[in-house]
Formats: sequence, C-alpha cells, structure tokens
Amino acid sequence: MPQLKTTRIRWFLVFWLFVLSAVSYLDRVNISIAGGAITDAYQLSNVQLGKVFSAMLVGYALFQTVGGRLADRFGARRVLTLGVIWWGVFTALTALVPASMTGALYAFAAVRFFLGAGEAVIYPAANQFIARWIPFRERGIANGLIFAGVGAGAGFTPPLITYFMMHYGWRSSFWVCAVIGFLAGAVWFLAARDTPAEHKLVSPSELAEIQSGLSLEPAAATAGKQTPMLVPWRSVLRSKEVLGLTVSYFCYGYVAWIFFSWFFIYLSKVRGLNLKASSRYSMLPFIAMALGCLLGGVLNDRLTRRYGPRVGRCGVAAVAVVIAGLFIAFGAYAHSTPVASMILAGGAGALYISQSSFWSVSADIAGTSSGSVSGFMNMGAQIGAAITASLTPWIAARFGWSASFLVAAALCLVGAGSWLLVDPTKKLVFQQNETTVVAERTNLATKSNN
Repeated sequence: MPQLKTTRIRWFLVFWLFVLSAVSYLDRVNISIAGGAITDAYQLSNVQLGKVFSAMLVGYALFQTVGGRLADRFGARRVLTLGVIWWGVFTALTALVPASMTGALYAFAAVRFFLGAGEAVIYPAANQFIARWIPFRERGIANGLIFAGVGAGAGFTPPLITYFMMHYGWRSSFWVCAVIGFLAGAVWFLAARDTPAEHKLVSPSELAEIQSGLSLEPAAATAGKQTPMLVPWRSVLRSKEVLGLTVSYFCYGYVAWIFFSWFFIYLSKVRGLNLKASSRYSMLPFIAMALGCLLGGVLNDRLTRRYGPRVGRCGVAAVAVVIAGLFIAFGAYAHSTPVASMILAGGAGALYISQSSFWSVSADIAGTSSGSVSGFMNMGAQIGAAITASLTPWIAARFGWSASFLVAAALCLVGAGSWLLVDPTKKLVFQQNETTVVAERTNLATKSNN
C-alpha cells in the first residue's frame, strides 16, 4: 500500500499569517503616509497628528490581553477572522471623517482607537496558532516569516498610498486597504483550523511530525473543542520571564514606532524630500525589517538546536537590539539623507532580528496560554509605541530630531539588558487539581537538541 504524501498545511497557514500581518500594518501605517494631506485638510499640527497615532496604539495596547485570552479560549481561526473584519470597517471609517467637521481631531482619534482595538488580536492569535501548530524546532523561522509581514506591509504602504493619493485622493487609499483586509480575512477563515487534528487536509505524517515537537501536553495540543486549561493571571504577573519580555518589548515598541509613525514625515518635512522621494526612502527601514525577521528566525532555530534556547532565543535578541541602538545613534547624526536613511534602516533591520525571540519564548513558556501571555507582552510594546507617537515630535521640537533618535538608542540598551531576566526553559505549567501555577524546568532544552 503506497504511503500518503506528507502535507505542509502548517506552512501555508504560516504564510497566510504573514499576509494578515502585512495587511494589519498596511492598515495602521497608511495614516502616517497620508498624514501630510490630513494635517493640511484639517489644519492639524504634528503634535495633534501624534495624538491620533497614539489613539490607535492605546486601543491596540489595552486590548492585547483581551485579544490573547479570546484566542486562547475560542481559537485563532474565529478570533482572527472577526478581528480582520473589525479593523477593516474602521479603516474605511477613517476616510469618512468630514473635512468641515468641528472636532475632527477627536473623530480621528476615536476611529483609530477602535481600529487598534480590533488589530489587537492579530499577534496573540498568531502565537496561539504557533503553540498548537508549529513544533518547537520550527518556531523561530515561523515567527520570522509571520513578522516579515510587518516589514512587507509597512514597506508596501508608501508606494500604494502615495499612488492613490496622487490619483484619487487620500480617502480612496483607506477604502482600498479595507477591501484588501476583507479578502485576506475570508481566505484565513476558509483555510484555517484551530488545531492540526481538526484540519482534514493535514496528512497523518504531518500531524505526527507536529505533535512530536509541541511543548503543549498532548491532550491540549489535539483537543480542539474542549475548553483549555489557562494559566491564572497572578502567575503571569509574578513571572520574571514575562516581566523581562514585557520590559524589553516596551523598549522595542518605542523604537520601532518611530519608523512607523514618523519616518516618512521626518524625510519629507525635516530632510526636505518631495512626496515620491520620501516614499522611496521610507521603504528602506521596512524592507530591512522584513529581511531582519527572516534572518532572525533562521538564526533563532539554528542556534537553539546547536547551543540551546538561552543562546538561540535570548542571546540573539540581546545582541540584535544592542546593534540596533548603535545604528540608530550613528544614523541620527548623518548629514547625507541617503546615508542617514540607510544607517537608520540598518537599525530597524537589526531590531527586527530579535522579533522571533520574543514570540517564540512566549509560546515556549506559556503553552495553552500563549495568546494571553504574548498579548500581555505585546501590550508593553504598544504602550511604548503610543508614547513614542506623541513624545517623539515633542522631543524633536525642543531638542532636535537627533535627540529623538538618541532616546530610542538608549532604550535599545535597556531592552537588551532585560533579556538577562529571561530563562526560556522555565515554563508556566497549569497543574490539574491545583489552584496555582508553578514554574518548573521543562524539556525544552532537550527538545532543542533533537
């Protein structure tokens, strides 16, 4: 009897999470590209525009843990589908704020807040998928591919939004983004399942390969319809691993969102580039981010297999964040616009080499509660992002743009140091018939060598 061919359904779904990741950043970065047109049309200052940016990030931050818990409870398929529909609606509503409206600033802030609340499910839900679908030895590259969508989406945004702004006006670009999101969400709903055991197209050999490398308990990995056991919040809050990840990701978010919120405006208003030139140069950090995510994912898995997760997960992240800080510090003082753009892009790429480590470790240590724990961690990043969206123009107005970048570089050092608190082999385990969660050594280090 011929053997059935081994399928690779998990990698198609990882690819589609890459697509959804790209769409999510398309829908959140579009306003920074259209920001110049919006400030002119509504007579807003950069500081006021920064408040609109921050409103989205506040909504995104506040609903991270909620989104993660929903993904843990109801599964990544349904939660992520509803999230894509939600943020698509509010992307379209951004374009419907009337130019003559009194209090347009507050209308923009409200719409973007709710857009952020919807987008909050994307990465916690993706991490819940990783915990249930991706073996330990493949999580670095899987997360690298998913988060390469950040760079791809943000990099694709400047030329797309610029094209529609120049030909059809800035409002049309938001409607196009919404339609793209609805289509991508429909594909995810049709193709995805919460566990590999539920997916009819997953071959028995692929199912066995997946289950052999999961850090979940076998019952948790295969039970799709049962209510999973979840780690209590008091144990999440007491974990030094979760604390270290969250502090480091706060610093990461602060630095990353200088590029997402202000880099295009920095090039056009401070460096004096025209719309087309700003669009071209502003793509560089996002291309570097995409490449950095992929490189970081490969390094993550290879070094973890050879030296263990302390080096492969934590070491890669700490070194990459330090390098990012050095690039950003040097780029802040470059006189040539092309040179400054390339050096700062190098900093963005180095920062994103660390991305896989954050999400792989949170999936490794949290098991069935990976959505909740990664959502809490990502809340830290979005608080940092919300602060930089408003604080960066304030620092620039008083001390210059170089000072804004130096603050980001200093936070890179804090973020790198926070990884010293993280032991990637210490797993949060829910023990049956107990009311507490204990942190105990697991066989993650052994699995990393298989």
